[in-house]
Amino acid sequence: MPETDAGLRAGLEIHQQLDTTKLFCRCPSLLSEQVGLVFQRLLRPTQSELGEVDAAALSEARRNLQFRYETTDMSCLVEADEEPPHDVSRDALDITLQVALLVNAQIIDEIQFMRKIVIDGSNTTGFQRTALVAMDGYIEHAGRKIPIQSVCLEEDAARKMSESEGVVTYRLDRLGIPLVEVATAPVLTSPQEVRDVAYRIGSILRATRRTKRGLGTIREDLNVSIAGGARVEIKGVQELNMIASYVENEVGRQQGLLEARDFLARRGIREVPEETLDLTPWARAQPSTVLRSSLGEKGIALGLRLPGFGGLLAGRLGPELAAHARVAGVGGLLHSDELPGYGIDEGATQWLREQLRCAAEDGFLVIVGSSEKCPKAIHEAVQRARGALKGVPEETRDPLPEGRTVYSRPLPGGARMYPETDVPPVLVTEKVKDRLRDSLPLLPEKRALLLQERFQLHPQQAGQLVREGYDVLFEDLAKDPTFGKLIASTLLHTLPELAHEGLNVGAIPEEALRELLSDVQNGAVAKEGIPPVLRLLATGPLTVREAEDRLGLRGVSQEDLERILLGLLDRNPDLLRSKGPLALAPLMGEAMKELRGKVDGGRLNAVLKRMLEERLRV
Repeated sequence: MPETDAGLRAGLEIHQQLDTTKLFCRCPSLLSEQVGLVFQRLLRPTQSELGEVDAAALSEARRNLQFRYETTDMSCLVEADEEPPHDVSRDALDITLQVALLVNAQIIDEIQFMRKIVIDGSNTTGFQRTALVAMDGYIEHAGRKIPIQSVCLEEDAARKMSESEGVVTYRLDRLGIPLVEVATAPVLTSPQEVRDVAYRIGSILRATRRTKRGLGTIREDLNVSIAGGARVEIKGVQELNMIASYVENEVGRQQGLLEARDFLARRGIREVPEETLDLTPWARAQPSTVLRSSLGEKGIALGLRLPGFGGLLAGRLGPELAAHARVAGVGGLLHSDELPGYGIDEGATQWLREQLRCAAEDGFLVIVGSSEKCPKAIHEAVQRARGALKGVPEETRDPLPEGRTVYSRPLPGGARMYPETDVPPVLVTEKVKDRLRDSLPLLPEKRALLLQERFQLHPQQAGQLVREGYDVLFEDLAKDPTFGKLIASTLLHTLPELAHEGLNVGAIPEEALRELLSDVQNGAVAKEGIPPVLRLLATGPLTVREAEDRLGLRGVSQEDLERILLGLLDRNPDLLRSKGPLALAPLMGEAMKELRGKVDGGRLNAVLKRMLEERLRV
């Protein structure tokens, strides 16, 4: 079904780290592996100014987690919440104001920070500081104006390192790094348009030259709904090229939930009772390793009848119920559509149906875990099953690598916001705005045009360099304009091809790229050596020189080259007699087998052609 038939409406919130000090202290905005002091905290939800408690905060509180924090040399007492925040970084604020001007937004005259309640442990304070900087802007894309609802400045969260046995470990190096957030209105109508607008906004952010690069430095929240569905937030997408897949799969998920709702309505299902049956003795008697490992020595098993849910659990509602059960701390659940299975045979399955008083069209759940967690998990699953009677619930979902998502928590609301009393408001005068207008960077399309003209690039190549944020690095590397096309090809084609092979090209430092391409421009390494050197650099901690030496790519002098080609001519007298000047092509193929990456192809061809002509004249 085409996306437009589903009534898709989507919006974007793009969060980009800024390359400045941290937002409320002067610590560097860098990640670190040097762990110092470690401390633990418990976080609890608090009421807003109106006495309300946010649903998302309550959901997190029910997980009853403890949080362990690792300090580093890139954090201080501000991140540990043992010292009040310092004045906001004017550098970060100026960059955010520039972004607001670039997206034609109306800047707020007095910027005030708010506290946004977040008790998943990602902030030691239990809240995130965020400020509305500008609103009511727009960007131009594909012949129309895309409304920009807001531009905000906020602090990034702590880095999650691990989770086990009810304890989550965070590292404080990332906490407090400035983030600029650009949010569109929900006017995007296809997965491809959502992806393209994300690229467009990303290129505008990078135009400031003050944004960080690399995985995790830019993250997208996708707000997706379809006709008859509900707003669902997919939070924390890091791969821009995966955005269309997430939107497309969410459209399909919501369509499936609406079909399940209608199916339940046709069966006349109006309620899901929360009536459980203790199945512990039965579970302990089963040969199922899944049941036994989940039960342990003190675990219990509970069963629940789901009237009318038979046939709807496999592939649709089953994963939804399981994700909600996991919020309570259990590993998951078994449902009737996947039994017999997991070591539970037909007889045991039929016994379960009889004990739970299931009719032919009914389904059931079996949840195993501790006596404390199992009832909570049943309750969470029942609430989600009741939601299935209504269709699509509003919620926040986490992205999975393959383009699908999993339930995270309820959609947060306005009850999580209240004023920040430790950070004074900041006035933005006309003088400040004029100063920033005078120093605005070029928009992406103008940047692309300049690259195209200066380096004789194809318009598509220049545009792609800007869109994917390689334009600054490209200019840095292409000191000699004649090498522009080669460097563009390396950034836009060679690196993605290596990534497609499963190599971690993100581990290749920019300095290594500079050194390798400098060697090529200086003639020390042939351009054919670029892919094998990058392949080695992506697989281990090598220097560029070590990789080049290991591959034998350096040190082919003119004398050595002529000696090798002389031997090649000596070995092929019959080819020279039969082909004459046309022997150049097959000889070139033989020479490249030995010298690929060691000698530039153009240089090799010129020397071989000269030596062949000399041999034929004798």
